[in-house]
Amino acid sequence: MSAKIIDGKAISVMVNEETKARVEALKARGKQPGLAVILVGEDPASQVYVKAKAKKCEELGIFSDKRVLPADTTMEELLKLIDELNHDPKIHGILVQSPPPPQIDEEAVIAAIDPAKDVDCFHERNVGKLLIGKTDGFAPCTPYGVMVLLEKSGIDPAGKHAVIIGRSNIVGKPLAALLMQKTKGANATVTVVHSGTKNIAEYTRQADILIAAIGKPEFVTGDMIKPGATVIDVGINRTPNPDGGKDKLVGDVNFAQAVEVAGAITPVPGGVGPMTIAILMHNTVTACERA
Repeated sequence: MSAKIIDGKAISVMVNEETKARVEALKARGKQPGLAVILVGEDPASQVYVKAKAKKCEELGIFSDKRVLPADTTMEELLKLIDELNHDPKIHGILVQSPPPPQIDEEAVIAAIDPAKDVDCFHERNVGKLLIGKTDGFAPCTPYGVMVLLEKSGIDPAGKHAVIIGRSNIVGKPLAALLMQKTKGANATVTVVHSGTKNIAEYTRQADILIAAIGKPEFVTGDMIKPGATVIDVGINRTPNPDGGKDKLVGDVNFAQAVEVAGAITPVPGGVGPMTIAILMHNTVTACERA
């Protein structure tokens, strides 16, 4: 048996085309969505992510305001900038690239962003709305990207047992909330396992939909997967290349083993990753439509 590959690149293109059409409709009414991305310091990986977001904005017709601040920027200076962007009518989405330098209180930064411009869905007001099923906030980019992958692949979670490996505030917890909502495209029975769970494989073998978001390279092996299950690999880990050269990118799932057991699976790279930035653009346009 060889699993169907869920092509995140192709699905992200579909999402981006829908987003671009919405941008063009807004521009026809004299409005342009705007996204501000703040980077404190010069972390190389963060610079790559910020550049990719700015490039995607340009492709889709979204105004991009990239702010790169010195590594020694103070909390006072950062909060002042966020306040300016909160009141800037050209900006509909604000995000501060993580991780910031140690002098920056990330929780205070998140709390300072206007919830109406919190397109990453980290603000406690949007997180609370997500949990109780209100739809006037935002859904976080990676978890919502997983939901869109399932939807556009024709995989309906309703009545299925979804098992999530990982309980992070960024992926595990919000994804559990999304999957269990009483709404179309959700209605799953959800189990969350984590570092404190004994015998994780006992639970993963029961999963109709298995989502790995634990941050451990190739943690999920073939014998942990129910035959025919859908496997969504959120992990992205750099591991040394045994042949030398660049590090290899691998997920939290041993793909070579899993593809022989699962019914459908996302690859790494090219699975969940492209969806995250596509949903960020989607959320930014939604914020503009509401403004």
